[in-house]
Amino acid sequence: MNAFAVRMRILRRRAHAHAEDHASRTDKIAAVLALVALLSICATTTLPQLDAERQAPDAAAPADRLGPLTDRELFVGGYTGAPYTYPGDVRFQKPDGSELTVHDVGWDARPFDDPIYYGVRVARWSGMSPFGSMVDFTHSKVYSQREQEVRLSGQGPDAALPATRKIRDIFHHFEFTHGHNMLTLNGLFRLPWRTKAFSPYVGLGAGVSIPHTEVQFRGERGRTYEYQLTGPVLQVVAGLEIRVPRLSYFVEYKFTFAPYRAPLHLRDGTTVFADLWRQFLRWWEGREPAGGWLTTRLTSHQVIAGMGYRSGNALAAP
Repeated sequence: MNAFAVRMRILRRRAHAHAEDHASRTDKIAAVLALVALLSICATTTLPQLDAERQAPDAAAPADRLGPLTDRELFVGGYTGAPYTYPGDVRFQKPDGSELTVHDVGWDARPFDDPIYYGVRVARWSGMSPFGSMVDFTHSKVYSQREQEVRLSGQGPDAALPATRKIRDIFHHFEFTHGHNMLTLNGLFRLPWRTKAFSPYVGLGAGVSIPHTEVQFRGERGRTYEYQLTGPVLQVVAGLEIRVPRLSYFVEYKFTFAPYRAPLHLRDGTTVFADLWRQFLRWWEGREPAGGWLTTRLTSHQVIAGMGYRSGNALAAP
């Protein structure tokens, strides 16, 4: 290998490393900005209520039970947790007409590796009924298990595919680690056996998946490394809220189902808004992605714990 080729390889590695660092910084900045925005909304909504609540405390109620709410309640919080994602088939459709299906790909979560698993949410409860609504953003992750030997099927452009291969022998990158992002709008229901200190709830929601797709086949010069809108997501939640004055802690189980159809553009992206805008323009102009399409579905169990601030007159007993 001549000196020019070695130099070009070093420059490409540095460019890829710079892009990964930039995406990590973008992800952290987005999380901080989201929390700041949500706390600002909460503050502007609740501060005018504080004086009124001091002057007009709640009517007397039994010590262990909490009757109907007398005011709306807003909750703003954040959480972390640990997901488990089922193995699943991943299908690749190339522009040359070839297809490849990688069967039963196993996914690792690594929830506490940087960037960590986290979420932020805003919930609004009705004052006169047990129903509420919630906007929920979850930043999860999935890494392919690189030492896993997987079964392959499909039609290659030149020759028959081998029966099995290890993930690391097929892909240089194969993950959604900045991350497997889900934004959902949820309906909530407080179960009837709530007390002043404990409030169980369930919910059902739907929204969109906005993952950071990171895919590169061995031998390909380009990689797909960008935020994308890849399809819908469904979510079921069941949790327990532990209430103290003005604050709530919660533990929750979440089940999410996210079918993906990801375009493989063979380019490094920048920020989430810029990447989604470029994806929209390509769709509007009818351009097919240079690397074809990836289709799969990510089905996950998630156990989370978090805390947040709430407004309203329904305070926990001291």
